[in-house]
Amino acid sequence: MTLAQVEATARAAHSGQTDKAGRPYAEHLRAVAEGVRARGGDDEQVAAAWLHDAVEDDALSADWLRGAGLSRRTKDIVLAVTKRAGEPPEAYAARILATPGALLVKESDLAHNADPARLAVLDEATRKRLTEKYARMRALLGLVG
Repeated sequence: MTLAQVEATARAAHSGQTDKAGRPYAEHLRAVAEGVRARGGDDEQVAAAWLHDAVEDDALSADWLRGAGLSRRTKDIVLAVTKRAGEPPEAYAARILATPGALLVKESDLAHNADPARLAVLDEATRKRLTEKYARMRALLGLVG
């Protein structure tokens, strides 16, 4: 798949979904993909950024991902950043750290999720909970500062 095809697939898969602030979910996907590129990521990582929430959100199935015309590395990154039900954050972080290319995608995801402008529109309790959650994951991943 080309990057344009990956983007179109991700946008279609998340069509109608919104983020916690009520914004179209594709805006988050675009921001993560752009963040990966800005951080020096390659096309495989950018493709994974577009798809980083697709399996986790059941927008696309793991079977779809297995059969998709994507590199093994892109598929591995998507699976690495896909949270599993009941999985401890430490195990999730360890999988990301063990998968080449995944840390950059998760770093971009966390950066956009923790953007003060995005968090500002949420209620205080949600903002506090998410800020703590994102800071903890950054620490587990060694993304300090």
